[in-house]
Amino acid sequence: MQLVHNSKELKKYLTEAVEVSNSKPILLDSYLTDAIEIDVDVVSDGTNIEIGGILQHIEQAGIHSGDSACSLPPYSLSKEIQDELSAQSILIAKELNIIGLMNVQFAVKDNEIYIIEVNPRASRTVPFISKAIGRSLVKIASKAMIGKSLIDQRFNSKLPDDLFFVKEAVMPFDKFPLVDPILGPEMKSTGEVMGIGATFGEAYAKAQKGANKVLPRSGSIFVSVKDSDKKYLDQLVPLIVSNGFSMIATGGTAEYIQKLNYPVKRINKVMEGRPHTVDSLLNNEIDIVINTTEGAQSIEDSAAIRQTALRNKIFCTTTMFGALAVMEALKGQESDWTYSTLQEINK
Repeated sequence: MQLVHNSKELKKYLTEAVEVSNSKPILLDSYLTDAIEIDVDVVSDGTNIEIGGILQHIEQAGIHSGDSACSLPPYSLSKEIQDELSAQSILIAKELNIIGLMNVQFAVKDNEIYIIEVNPRASRTVPFISKAIGRSLVKIASKAMIGKSLIDQRFNSKLPDDLFFVKEAVMPFDKFPLVDPILGPEMKSTGEVMGIGATFGEAYAKAQKGANKVLPRSGSIFVSVKDSDKKYLDQLVPLIVSNGFSMIATGGTAEYIQKLNYPVKRINKVMEGRPHTVDSLLNNEIDIVINTTEGAQSIEDSAAIRQTALRNKIFCTTTMFGALAVMEALKGQESDWTYSTLQEINK
């Protein structure tokens, strides 16, 4: 699977990456740029249909759902959107005569809901939701499939009050330091962790810590984003400054930040000559990397930045929504975190 952005990239993909024939067709999908992806898990006994959970992905649509962090409950979706997602999921389950579990993947863009796919089975988010609500969705669904109704089972998917549950993917990149850790449509994760907090930021920060990712609390942040992501700098840059970080950026990104009237140090891209970004990473002058890119050539040109960050254990995010979540995580102090076991939460 691959994202292609123009006819040249498509031609290269067709000639080099795949063998095309009548028995091996290619499926082309239109790509929703900057859409929010959502997983909805549903359990049904054939008559009664309940929403197990609605999980909002942190990384935007286009990142494999297994590699994206997600929040239960959603951290930025309106109640109206959530109600509509629930209503559509229940209608789909009725139409498909689901008994047991069903997963629906949605995308939301400009308050319009798109259905990506429907899976009449358990999904990878089911164990995560089960831990959060304190009830095994698999056990509930299995009993429903042999005739025991949800009412008889007294099923309730209500989440504990005032808590966020964040799932973060665990990546194998530390064992393969020469790979490019950029996220994309193909799944790379080998596990997941859960962070629980009174705010989304606290839960997300705990999830990063659980995934063995170090979020520094001060220093310098390197920012280099693709043109289509520059509009998010209006929101991101003030958060970076309010969290006490200075900024280093490549040419186009630095120019945009300067127009927002924030101080930024310009640095060369690798191809522009030394001293460049990789030199600064090696000299411990950068503490967090925010790098978004698209297109085969641009990804190849910036791979050295992400690989160097990986080898030197410098926190790196390759999506703008991920960068915004990191800024939320850095708002609170670790000394203010609260701790409870799942057993205490779901007693």
